Amino acid sequence: MKQQLHEESITYITTVSVRESDPKFISAISNLDFNLITKDEAGLIEALYFKLKNIALRNKILYCLIRCNELELKEFFQKAYKKERYLDMKLLAIRGLAHYASEEEIGKIMDHFIKILIKRPETTPYNYQEYELIRSAFGLPFLIKTYGYPCFETAFQQVEKQYHDMPEAFKGHYTFDEDGKAVELRSPTKAKQMMQHFFATQYRH
Repeated sequence: MKQQLHEESITYITTVSVRESDPKFISAISNLDFNLITKDEAGLIEALYFKLKNIALRNKILYCLIRCNELELKEFFQKAYKKERYLDMKLLAIRGLAHYASEEEIGKIMDHFIKILIKRPETTPYNYQEYELIRSAFGLPFLIKTYGYPCFETAFQQVEKQYHDMPEAFKGHYTFDEDGKAVELRSPTKAKQMMQHFFATQYRH
């Protein structure tokens, strides 16, 4: 059943024109099975990734391909890192790349990543959406545990500092588990109320 669904999804997304808002197209990307992707299919999925404007769909593809450790995807993850603008998406590309690249190569990329990270409070002071994946069990803690590179620890200490510097209204709403699944720590309604209250208080001042 899984194999059939995967094969149908591959056929669909590689034979129809890109339709990013079509539920069937979205569903086909969601139904890709990383256990079943062949080298040829990976090439087709990579090509599709670079055509997509929709961040959520590119995110799904990154989540899928970072688990395909038997395939040679080093070049793909290098390009994906450069393409993505959001730090959580860049970290997914780094997680994929770390499987293939040397510590020295990863260190250079992490230097660049940390430089962008440090500037985030200036441009996005309440940046919880990017921070939560980076600091979650699926993000830097996984990379620290798996590879032990000091550059990952340095980045983790920096993101923790910036996270804790934010007002309480933007912290602790959700995280991601070791499989990359979102885990609600607070209801979306409660989270929204906390943020609205924060902004209302700010404007009063």
